[in-house]
Amino acid sequence: MKGGDPMRGALHAARSGRARSDWLRHICNNPGLYAMLVPGILYFVLFRYAPLLGSVIAFQDYNIFSGMTGSEWVGFKWFERMFDYPNFKRLLVNTLVISFYQLIFAFPAPIVLACMLNELRRSRVKRWIQTILYMPHFLSWTIIFALVYALFSSESGLVNHYIAALGGDRISFLQDPGYFRPIVVSSGMWKEMGWGTIIFLAALAGINPSLYEAATVDGAGRWKQFLHVTVPGLIPATMILLLLKIGHILDIGFEQIYVFLTPATYSVGDVIDTYAYRAGLLNGQYSFSTAIGLFKSIVGFLMLVLANRLSKSTTGEGLY
Repeated sequence: MKGGDPMRGALHAARSGRARSDWLRHICNNPGLYAMLVPGILYFVLFRYAPLLGSVIAFQDYNIFSGMTGSEWVGFKWFERMFDYPNFKRLLVNTLVISFYQLIFAFPAPIVLACMLNELRRSRVKRWIQTILYMPHFLSWTIIFALVYALFSSESGLVNHYIAALGGDRISFLQDPGYFRPIVVSSGMWKEMGWGTIIFLAALAGINPSLYEAATVDGAGRWKQFLHVTVPGLIPATMILLLLKIGHILDIGFEQIYVFLTPATYSVGDVIDTYAYRAGLLNGQYSFSTAIGLFKSIVGFLMLVLANRLSKSTTGEGLY
């Protein structure tokens, strides 16, 4: 056995050297393809990986004049402050509840819409409908809130106008905690539903047409074709997006919540992101806001790992 170890090492070195030379040869033969990768690699290095180094200030009392190298190390001080906050439980519950509503109602909406659009046979009508449904994605949350205000304002809202015309009492939709979460989730679903259909329409386009032809020959109707051909074809894309959504379970969209949040709806609408904005950024406590962001990232990573294992054991699909 001992005599075979040097031989095994030599073989491994030879294979590694051959693989390296093949890789370099492939680069030399296809310089244009690899040149196209450079902007994407630079983007991820500069804007995704390099900023991760700044996470160390979550363990410092960061001072912008001293920098990361000159700031005092305080250990887990900011994490302890976050967990000791009296309303931290409320923040966490509000974040998880709104994220759960988005997962239950907003996530399936693009799938349903893509399946409906896929059934349209007139390409011109299909393109027009797609364009109309995509448009809200390009509107800012300020404009979305203005539209919602025009509909649900207690003084001049269109909905309250009809309620008053029918003899009912005006309802303060935007100030009532009971309506905050439905309005936030439904407005987000309306804004992003059309844009999200792009991925699922691409997945539907990738299903082999011969599968539908075979199902037709076997006597399957439209509904059975949908159950036995369309749904299995959508499962890979659906599971990947679902896992990514679970990984961002604590990221529900600061802009969306912030424009709708009022003092009257803090009890159901104040989330971790809005708290980090008030306590961390407005007061210049960058270490504290970084600690909150790092906590969210760790929770999201753990949720992603657990969900990926569960997905692979049940459906065979996963991110890795």
